Amino acid sequence: QVQLVESGGGLVQAGGSLRLSCVASGSIFRINAIGWYRQAPGKQRELVASLTSAPGTKYADSVKGRFTISKDNAKNTVYLQMNSLKPEDTAVYYCNIAGVLGSRTGPQFDSWGQGTQVTVSS
Repeated sequence: QVQLVESGGGLVQAGGSLRLSCVASGSIFRINAIGWYRQAPGKQRELVASLTSAPGTKYADSVKGRFTISKDNAKNTVYLQMNSLKPEDTAVYYCNIAGVLGSRTGPQFDSWGQGTQVTVSS
């Protein structure tokens, strides 16, 4: 099993920045894909940013140029740097990591974090 623990959310004024972190624990052999999603009240969960070996990084149009997704393989940690935040970015943010456990032929996993609240005031 892989558990994900998120942190870094909070309250920030419009134009400010936050960096979300997501630490994965478990016997991870390889991370194949990571994604950050968000869900605002009354709305469906949406993909904000993703990072895979191919096609690489993808961003929702609403965050392009403002958000950056990255990972530190040595720390099993993924990040979402959010700059120039807007009130419409307010949501609960979730990380999602998919990969392989144990060894090259180990089982695949697909885990979600518990979510972290981001609130942007105008």
